[in-house]
Amino acid sequence: MEREQINEGKVLSVRSSVVDVHFPKAPSIRNVLKAGDQGQVIIEVFIQLDNNTVRGVALTPTQGLARGSKVIDTGKPFEVPVGRELLGRVFNVFGQTIDKKAQVEGGEWRSIHREPIPLRDQSTVSEIFETGIKAIDVLAPLERGGKAGLFGGAGVGKTVLITEMIHNTVSHHEGMSIFCGIGERCREGEELYREMEESGVLGNTVMVFGQMNEPPGARFRVGHSALTMAEYFRDDAKQDVLLMIDNIFRFIQAGMEVSGLLGQLPSRLGYQPTLATELAELEERICNTKTGAITSIQAVYVPADDFTDPSAVHTFGHLSATIALSRKRASEGLYPAIDLLQSSSKMLMPNIAGERHYKIAQEIRKTLAVYEDLKDIIAMLGISELSREDQRTVFRARRLERFFTQPFFVTEQFTGTAGKMVSREDTLIGCERILNDEFAEYPERALYMIGSIDEAKISHDA
Repeated sequence: MEREQINEGKVLSVRSSVVDVHFPKAPSIRNVLKAGDQGQVIIEVFIQLDNNTVRGVALTPTQGLARGSKVIDTGKPFEVPVGRELLGRVFNVFGQTIDKKAQVEGGEWRSIHREPIPLRDQSTVSEIFETGIKAIDVLAPLERGGKAGLFGGAGVGKTVLITEMIHNTVSHHEGMSIFCGIGERCREGEELYREMEESGVLGNTVMVFGQMNEPPGARFRVGHSALTMAEYFRDDAKQDVLLMIDNIFRFIQAGMEVSGLLGQLPSRLGYQPTLATELAELEERICNTKTGAITSIQAVYVPADDFTDPSAVHTFGHLSATIALSRKRASEGLYPAIDLLQSSSKMLMPNIAGERHYKIAQEIRKTLAVYEDLKDIIAMLGISELSREDQRTVFRARRLERFFTQPFFVTEQFTGTAGKMVSREDTLIGCERILNDEFAEYPERALYMIGSIDEAKISHDA
């Protein structure tokens, strides 16, 4: 009797990660199929071709599969474990642990395909989520339960900034964090695991990886696995969750590979025609309810530093804060290399951030924008050719740029400088005092790589 219930099919064709399978009764879309001698090849159904044939994408290598190979329909979609026993562990897309410790057995397993929270259950209160990083808290404050994007090319410090935020939030907020690595190098994942273990924040963190060497199907679904785990902590444990995604571009890239394998016609610049839908399916699940919030910070690789690329444009639409990283600032040694004029946030409004914060931020932007305009004149004629008022603005802007640098906890071993976490209020006081020319007599270096503004005096006296 039991034997009759098993829906068994046969492989018709295998092309890279795409497998066509014939069944007596076609499985549902998104069902998981198992093939191979030990069921080691895991396939997710993407398209139904006719009454009996489905086309799926393998999430594991397809070596050993041949025409006529047996395939079994599990009758259910992908599931991952959820619960408190996940804390401190590292998982792959299937919910299997990859940290060389015991597997998570039993407990509750949930489908990775879940509907977003209905609008009526979402919280409509806008609150600022403090990170302790000066440039972000003042010029691009994050929203609790919102989505922030870290935009930048290769090697400008996205992963370092994300790691610092994990450190600050786990050690100073009553919550937990989930790190989702999409298309990560295994070296980065291993280094991050060790850093978090050493800094003592691993016990409040779950890590999920779909590594660069894995098939596109696995990289495409790892974000959904991490989100399902995060939703448990928000909805069942009623906790605030910090969800770090590194890198959302790799999710889009994996979708592009899957789309190409399935034979869909590419859209603009070779991206998949379903780019907007696939991104929305993932992003719309990140929100806050009345009992908890998933605050997401996503690194976004920008191909060739081109912000008009479709991947960057579509991601922009989902974000409440944009933190742009600048290669120019990195080359000048101004770390974190945040572009102070390009970064922005929907939270920076008088009714949310407060009138004082809004006015200080506007004044900072104005000062930096004037300095940006004057740079060409300074390069050609020298600063002495400017009017007295413009010279004062330039001095103010240069001191503000130095003040927005900050030593990080996660880079202590490389720089030898102790990390600093600065509250939003302390940063605002410092900016206010610089704008009031209180530090006009101080050398610029007195404000470089300090925490709160009071530390400038020590450097100056020294």
